[in-house]
Amino acid sequence: MGGRKKQSLLNGAIVLVIATAFVEIIGLLYKIPLTELIGTVGRGYTGTAYNIYIPIYNISMAGLPVAISKLVSQSVVQGHFNDVKKIFKVAFRMFFVTGMIGTAVLLILAYPYVKTMDAMASLPSIIMIAPAVFVCCVMATYRGYYSGLRNQNPSAISQMCEVLGKLTFGLGLAYFVQKYGQSRFDAGLTVFGVQCGTREEAISAIAPYAAAASIFGVTMGAVTSLLFLILRHKIVGDKITKEELQSSPAPQSGKAIAKMLLAVAVPVVISTLVMNITNLIDSWSIQYRLKTAIGSDLSLITAMYKEALSLAGKMSNTELKSYLYGAYEIALDFRNLVPTITTTLGMSAIPVLSEAWTLKNKLMIRSSVESVMRIAMIISLPAGIGMAILSRQLLTIVYGSSSSVSISASVMTLYGCFTFVMAAAQPLINMLQAIGRADITMKSVSAAAVVKVIINFILVGIPAINIKGAIIGTFCFYLITVSVNLVSLVRETGISINFKSVFFKPLFCAALCGGAAWAFTGLSGNFMPDFVLNGRITSETVSAMIGIIAAVVFYVLALLFSRTIVKEDVKMLPKGEKISRFLEKYGLIG
Repeated sequence: MGGRKKQSLLNGAIVLVIATAFVEIIGLLYKIPLTELIGTVGRGYTGTAYNIYIPIYNISMAGLPVAISKLVSQSVVQGHFNDVKKIFKVAFRMFFVTGMIGTAVLLILAYPYVKTMDAMASLPSIIMIAPAVFVCCVMATYRGYYSGLRNQNPSAISQMCEVLGKLTFGLGLAYFVQKYGQSRFDAGLTVFGVQCGTREEAISAIAPYAAAASIFGVTMGAVTSLLFLILRHKIVGDKITKEELQSSPAPQSGKAIAKMLLAVAVPVVISTLVMNITNLIDSWSIQYRLKTAIGSDLSLITAMYKEALSLAGKMSNTELKSYLYGAYEIALDFRNLVPTITTTLGMSAIPVLSEAWTLKNKLMIRSSVESVMRIAMIISLPAGIGMAILSRQLLTIVYGSSSSVSISASVMTLYGCFTFVMAAAQPLINMLQAIGRADITMKSVSAAAVVKVIINFILVGIPAINIKGAIIGTFCFYLITVSVNLVSLVRETGISINFKSVFFKPLFCAALCGGAAWAFTGLSGNFMPDFVLNGRITSETVSAMIGIIAAVVFYVLALLFSRTIVKEDVKMLPKGEKISRFLEKYGLIG
């Protein structure tokens, strides 16, 4: 093993979860001063740039990190360390080219994209973010490589470097551009080539460039992350020793390794392409069919959302369509939180499960699969129940007393009920990729995407269902994906899963957690006087926070006394042996 220390599945996952939580918190904090700096209009320019950047970024980044992680972990367990080095070199060249192509495609599409949307002011933002595709592709080579070596620390630290770079450069550059533009106006000079008569005109002239400056922070954040990985690789290296290289067979040809990488990567890329196309179709079809539903029975929809619309005021049918879609989008901010966290479980599982599959160690395969699924359920079931019970209060804390909170809360409640299905989707996909069956995930995602689009199109257009049709379509998508992939994983590996340990015990504990949240929120609300601070801190939201604290305490106790947490999981944690012995002594571990 040389000087390397392999992280366990959960140890690596914890490292990535902490990094992900850090990134999400900083990202949320970043948006508050950014909006104050560049305004809502400026956020609109950056949003338009993201709409074209994200699909190209996702497609460029898909596949190869998974392929690198899988092939590296296989080669390590086989003792083929020369192959490990060669995989990195070949993958680096492939990702370098992919990144260049991705950036070029984004720059080529930028002008026609903004022209057809009549959004020319967004062009500077797209140009500033385009290099990030290339930088992120090169960066992903290092992350995939270290993941395959079962060392998630470099990836976690690089993620933190990335978001801190984005925060520092994005806000700093946006502030500089704003001040520069304002100083030009105050001096009676042109503002970015525009002669402005009023301060409002100056703000309008500055906005596209301030937005571009802020979004350049994304590119600079990626550069910061890449520089860290390059320096770490040069200084610390991968800990593969000369003895290991000398004792391993000669590496395969670059062509053979490229073929193996592509064999894993291509199905993943196709799945990602399908998902991005589906999301684009969704965005259009949901709004299109909402317009149909409103036109068919405006009075029914108005009656359904009477509370929200009475606060929002009178609006046209087109404005109502945008209002309902906007309320739906707000709920998605919460919907995606838990799956984002459980995705780290899937990424950590790839090298571990790939190693077990290569060794044909059925016990290790079963232990890894059950650990991933059990932890995903332990995280997602209480979170989903909490979202369903406290949706209104959580939305009020974040968005204040917005008129659309009641609509967003109903959407969030429904999504909360099947958060556990969404949380299981990506880990199952990653585990099938780890055993070389990415083709199954490609087929399941493609079939589910077709069903989702059809259901959305039919149901959203029915006035009595409207926006809730999109929730049903999403549920069907994840249900199909998870069902097909779970059955396939069990069949391919030949293992049997203990569903009592993986699902039913966490569900029982989560139900107690939800009951505690509901009870303590209600009880504290009865004794607390009504008050409102800044529209966000109210007696209702404070009661919800008390309920959440009580729910966490009840949940931890329920997990321990029901012995839902098992010894194998605890042993994978840092200091796991010591913790497991302590819990075992008091009969608190399964």
